[in-house]
Amino acid sequence: MILDLGFACFLSGRTTESSHEHNKAWLLEETRPTFIESDPYSGQSSFRFSLCSQVELEKMRREEPSSSCQSFQVSEGSTTVLLVNEVRETDKPTVEMNWSTALSLEKSISPVTSTLIRFSYSEIVTATRNFSKGRVLGRGACSCVYRGRMGIWRKALAIKRLDKEDTESPKSFCRELMIASSLQCPNIVPLLGFCIDPEQGPFLVYKYVSGGSLEHYLHDKKNKKRGVKVPFCLPWSTRYKIALGIADAIAYLHNGTEQCVVHRDIKPSNILLSSNKKPKLCDFGLATWTAAPSVPFLCKTVKGTFGYLAPEYFQHGKISDKTDVYAFGVVLLELITGRKPIEVRRPSGEENLVVWAKPLLRRGMEAIEELLDPRLTRTRKNSVAMERMIQAARACVNDEESRRPGVKEIVSILKGGESRKVELRTFPSRTKSNLSSLMDCYPQLQRTKSEMKSHLALAMLGVTEFEDDDDVLL
Repeated sequence: MILDLGFACFLSGRTTESSHEHNKAWLLEETRPTFIESDPYSGQSSFRFSLCSQVELEKMRREEPSSSCQSFQVSEGSTTVLLVNEVRETDKPTVEMNWSTALSLEKSISPVTSTLIRFSYSEIVTATRNFSKGRVLGRGACSCVYRGRMGIWRKALAIKRLDKEDTESPKSFCRELMIASSLQCPNIVPLLGFCIDPEQGPFLVYKYVSGGSLEHYLHDKKNKKRGVKVPFCLPWSTRYKIALGIADAIAYLHNGTEQCVVHRDIKPSNILLSSNKKPKLCDFGLATWTAAPSVPFLCKTVKGTFGYLAPEYFQHGKISDKTDVYAFGVVLLELITGRKPIEVRRPSGEENLVVWAKPLLRRGMEAIEELLDPRLTRTRKNSVAMERMIQAARACVNDEESRRPGVKEIVSILKGGESRKVELRTFPSRTKSNLSSLMDCYPQLQRTKSEMKSHLALAMLGVTEFEDDDDVLL
């Protein structure tokens, strides 16, 4: 699920105590992700901030001299600026505003409502036992997902409740509903219906997937069984099956729909497993359309999860299907190694998974013993599949978007088709992020300052300036 920190708004005024506490909670969640023990789903932090050019920044300062916006260069010598703002509470919407928003939502989604089930708010309340804490599957800053049961047969559902107080919720609801309702793929969690209540806000109802998230199996090292903690591990055959299934899902999003869909948040917590371990991609809260595969566009508000963002997206706000390919490459590395993308407690040089793995990926199967999850054993039977996944991961995490293949080629590599030789360029020096001043603008967060700085610094490793003059931008 998504935890979305509102760094994007240009707001002025004094920050309230509650918003301070909200930001502090987000930073703690980012540096130390927590898991809901009773549920198969887990939460993982994401973030949002704004990017602009130096010229746009100067114009904004002239027009809004009283703005509390703080600005920092993403990297030394970069023309891209990171904007960070203190957020203030907005006035609560009136009854008239609530009804107006509900009518606007109804009008916006009317082209697809005939294909979905419309649930009443009372049905949602009954299904979730009045939003019982025991029914929570995952929480975010702008949404909360509950497990529910509905109908005579007590069918299990995943009910996503969007924050009615968040001004972005109506837009996010419309976008997610319009995209998710158009998808028909066995490796994607289907959207079943929705609910719009003027007082309580919008809801999305998805099919419930009982097996839990991939993150739970990869990174939750202990499993409670009969009151005793015992280690468990996904076998290699299952990991390979998951890689193929999610690759097919991404290929469908990019090439199998009427308009190319970029998911923007591919990670293990958004990959659910059925009872027979069939993978299903979920959570289209950040998904967006693009004109066509490999045709990028620029986005000022960058959203996503540390460790999974492609360099061109994190540094320049550049979105294309290659954004998903990079994130999928990180997931492949997690399947191969059993490691998280960013782990502060790892030895020096191993904290960032992609940076640590790249030299080993270049060696291929010669480095399999160093790359492979220590809980797994290499055999003759699985060696071929391991080699394919190493080749695919190496291609996906290429820093240069123009050299990164599309998902069709990644699927071909995983299935044993002809794979092109991927040239990974290395760079002797990396650009430095201005992290100290970024964190200094939050004096109320001194206790988590060093942890957040360390985490963000690790995420920025491998982010290098590129010249993309030959790329097409819309």
